Amino acid sequence: MKLVVGYLATNGGADAVALGVRLARTLGADLELRMVLAADDVTVHRLTSDKFHEVLAEQGSEWLEEAKRLVPDDVAAHGEVIVAESVAEALGEEAVRLGAEAIVVGGSGGGLAGSLTLGSFVDDLLHSSPVPVAVAPRGTRDSDVKQVRSVTCAIGDRPGAARLLETAVRASKATGAPLRLVSLVALDKHGEAGFEAAREHAHAALESAKAALPEGADVTAVVADGETVEAAVEGLDWEDGDLLMLGSSRLAPPRRLFIGSTAARILRHLEVPIVVTPGD
Repeated sequence: MKLVVGYLATNGGADAVALGVRLARTLGADLELRMVLAADDVTVHRLTSDKFHEVLAEQGSEWLEEAKRLVPDDVAAHGEVIVAESVAEALGEEAVRLGAEAIVVGGSGGGLAGSLTLGSFVDDLLHSSPVPVAVAPRGTRDSDVKQVRSVTCAIGDRPGAARLLETAVRASKATGAPLRLVSLVALDKHGEAGFEAAREHAHAALESAKAALPEGADVTAVVADGETVEAAVEGLDWEDGDLLMLGSSRLAPPRRLFIGSTAARILRHLEVPIVVTPGD
């Protein structure tokens, strides 16, 4: 099993490596560290074109060695520098080539407010990746947690929910972590008139999901409600080592990830590692 870690020589890059280590240790996976550089990532004046790529590769290799030093001895890690125009496209192609289970990236880096301030390439990944994308919140590098403690899966009745549930069950089995199914109900989305009906529908969806799980599965189910979706998800109990899994938007093309508006709001707000899965 392999996990591709998209590395940048930033705190966000260190967060990505830290989450990658946690997932690799939990799943028994190897890490494939990838640093994708474009031609304008290094500014060196008065270099001939043949020397430019040489300097670029040297600088990238130095940064990659820094990333490798962040990986403890009990986790196998390999690294490579890639020169490409699109970071997201390059990481996606690497994940497919290697048969990787997921791409792991750091969420901090500019663009959005909150603990997950996404850079442009992370945003691109969340709208195009062919495999699940795990996003590490700011500060993951400072955590002492060794492995995933529990898996929470936010489910609904939109297309792709069955695949998300299946992926979450696989993750729970592979990690040995308990699975928590959550259905989110927000007042600002349904209004007062539809709020209770939405809660009843959420309970029914959870019961249906539980019934589809293998017998003896370590699973709990809860409806989380609040004024907003952010308030609903924040009202749940979270601990360091938890993992939240979200599905793609109904707009996602087949076998591609496309983050929806609700998932994006959660991603910006919650200080928990989040995995977004592709569409069916």
